[in-house]
Amino acid sequence: FTRGVREKVSNERGFDTDRVLFKDDELSYSLGKQGTTRKKLETAAGAILEYVGHVAFIAGDQKERRRCREFLGWLLAQRRGSVTITNVSSRDDATEMYIPENCKGWVTGNRGSELRRMEQETGVYMFMALDGRGEERLIIFSHDAGSKVSPQGRMAAERLVNEMIQEKLRDDGRGGGGRDSRSPSRRRDSRSPPRRRDSRDRRGSRSRSRR
Repeated sequence: FTRGVREKVSNERGFDTDRVLFKDDELSYSLGKQGTTRKKLETAAGAILEYVGHVAFIAGDQKERRRCREFLGWLLAQRRGSVTITNVSSRDDATEMYIPENCKGWVTGNRGSELRRMEQETGVYMFMALDGRGEERLIIFSHDAGSKVSPQGRMAAERLVNEMIQEKLRDDGRGGGGRDSRSPSRRRDSRSPPRRRDSRDRRGSRSRSRR
């Protein structure tokens, strides 16, 4: 069915379908166990994402398709090392969180297990990426901004991250009796709460002083 199919990026602003071709070693990585990776990209992008053979079909309006292609590209880029994303402040689908250094391992979990758990709970796509200065921060992506009460969306994911950070800081304050198996770093020089920057915020919050 997909023999001879080529990549396609539509210029249609309304509903249409784009195509992305996978290499052999990219397909299983992009699919994930029981399709979990494909599903999280689809949900966070607000698009329709299906794999047929080695072809990804991305359906939706132009903004949804572009977002889904970006998510897929960043996913594959992470296999080669750290990803640098510098345009987050201009996006309406992202929240940045600068995590205290001694909390990063706790928040991400073993091989990203905690990030994957929070993604599944809140319907977002999140990963650590470098900014333009080479500083690492967590970016939460989703077309759904969420709300103060919704269990889905970026705000819900941000709450979960903040809960984990506070848990780690409290544990460090008690001497960390056996709770650091997921967080090898126990540095005491970064006890401040995370700096947060939502891409929708243009009010010049204090986090912007670090841009």
